[in-house]
Amino acid sequence: MHIAFVAYDGMTALDFVGVYDPLTRLDTMGFRDDISWDMCARTERVTANAGLELVPDAVDESLSGYDMLVVPGGFVARELAEDEAFVSWLASADSERVASVCTGSLLLGAAGFLDGKRATTHPDAYDRLAEHCEVAEERVVRDGRVVTAGGVTSGIALGLSLVTELTDEDTRDVIATQMDYPY
Repeated sequence: MHIAFVAYDGMTALDFVGVYDPLTRLDTMGFRDDISWDMCARTERVTANAGLELVPDAVDESLSGYDMLVVPGGFVARELAEDEAFVSWLASADSERVASVCTGSLLLGAAGFLDGKRATTHPDAYDRLAEHCEVAEERVVRDGRVVTAGGVTSGIALGLSLVTELTDEDTRDVIATQMDYPY
């Protein structure tokens, strides 16, 4: 299971880390030894919305060949969804699982992943998401290979949901307890 965690300037850091943390614990806590990941970006450095700087593993490389694509949101995602080069880069993914947090679903929609699907996003972006799919006002929504999460903190719920899919409820519970996430 090779995961592409997408990063871009202006993303919300918790959107990225909220889903990243539980998924990577599958490896770091010894539940699965076949989990690997790359932070993928179009630039050599990424600065999240509040100034947190990240250094990607894969820069401006195709997203094909990953088993899972994870896209965070952020206020800038509304503008980035209009950036043809960025959207084309996202569309290069051929992952068996595609996930987003918050307004990351706007990016998935722009890249064509939400055609004919139900999805969610931050409540302030429901109208914008409706341009791409049927909006579901739920915390985490799965439709086929696509799973989307609502606002910022729902990234943790998304990560734990994906942990369950990749393992089982018991593993999810152990990871949630280790994270002190009681929800």
